[in-house]
Amino acid sequence: MTRRWLLALVCTGAACAAEAPKVIRHVTVYSVAGRYGGWPANHGIWAWNDEILVGFSAAYFQWLGPDVHPYNRSKPEEPYLARTKDGGQSWSIEPAPELVPPEGMYTASGPGGKASDLQEPIDFANPGFCMTFRMSDAQKGHSWFFYSYDRGKTWKGPFNFPMLGQTAVMARTDYLVNGKRDAMVFLTAAKKAGGEGRVFLARTTDGGLNWKFIAWIGPDPGEGFSIMPSSARLSKAEIVTTVRHEDSKRHGPNWIDAYVTRDNGETWHYLSRPAPDTGDKSGNPPSLVKLHDGRLAITYGHRATPFELRARISSDGGKTWGNDIVLRGPAGAWDIGYTRSIQRPDGKIVTVYYWATDPHKERTIEATTWDPGQ
Repeated sequence: MTRRWLLALVCTGAACAAEAPKVIRHVTVYSVAGRYGGWPANHGIWAWNDEILVGFSAAYFQWLGPDVHPYNRSKPEEPYLARTKDGGQSWSIEPAPELVPPEGMYTASGPGGKASDLQEPIDFANPGFCMTFRMSDAQKGHSWFFYSYDRGKTWKGPFNFPMLGQTAVMARTDYLVNGKRDAMVFLTAAKKAGGEGRVFLARTTDGGLNWKFIAWIGPDPGEGFSIMPSSARLSKAEIVTTVRHEDSKRHGPNWIDAYVTRDNGETWHYLSRPAPDTGDKSGNPPSLVKLHDGRLAITYGHRATPFELRARISSDGGKTWGNDIVLRGPAGAWDIGYTRSIQRPDGKIVTVYYWATDPHKERTIEATTWDPGQ
């Protein structure tokens, strides 16, 4: 493990108030010669006080040119978990072959366990509970979920996630627990014209035995896509969901939008644009966190020069957002981001992401600990 300490944080305007956000440390979570660590946002992050668990993919690095992810599609992409018990200062790596989905990952990975329908209700309120979702490619549109009662040390699954009347469901991990048998999951379905995607909300009230389509979140995006939600509950009735958007004509900036419900998911309305520009290459997904003091913080990668890891903070429930906070940068290539963030009991935020120091070198998994200020 290596550490790189940052002496200053670049920010402007409201973000540089009396107690401004500041970076505390960068820590390398996963760095292996010849391997490509990537995409924590596809897997999920969970925390139990200072114990934090995050998922990511490990493929095999192969330079394929400047405009594509440089990994070998003929070799397996494998799921891994990284765990810290000291709030993100040190990490251990745990292979997770049981989390390979039934149809494999996106490369030459062999299939995972045989999927089945859930037979026993899940206890979402179990103190060691965590859940993760997997999907096939965007064309097949099958999805599955796994869950654990021991903080991700062992997993049950894969279990089929229903199609809910859609031609394709592309699930990544974004859910809210409401009670012992009650949970909401935020997913992406195929657009009306086909292909990924459009965000919607589903809910179970019987521990996952049955799921119900609740509502679309935002309009059909047309030629572009609207995918990879990240959500936070503000009150019993109010939830904010942030969504990655791709420019439909693919010649302008990509961005992140926020939507809000004030009737516990039944109807949704456009709220704001937390990140007006997430760069090129279809942009980057958000990771939204409700802070202990009630503010919202969003993190994401910016895939245009300068290639950076950024954050923004809202003090009014996501209606308006402060200026960009540069958590790290510049990177050596656009191939970065896919953050997952979580707040520790002491108020510090741990943001996990993948990173490139040089376009021709391996991708690593990194963690940045930062203070959101006041």
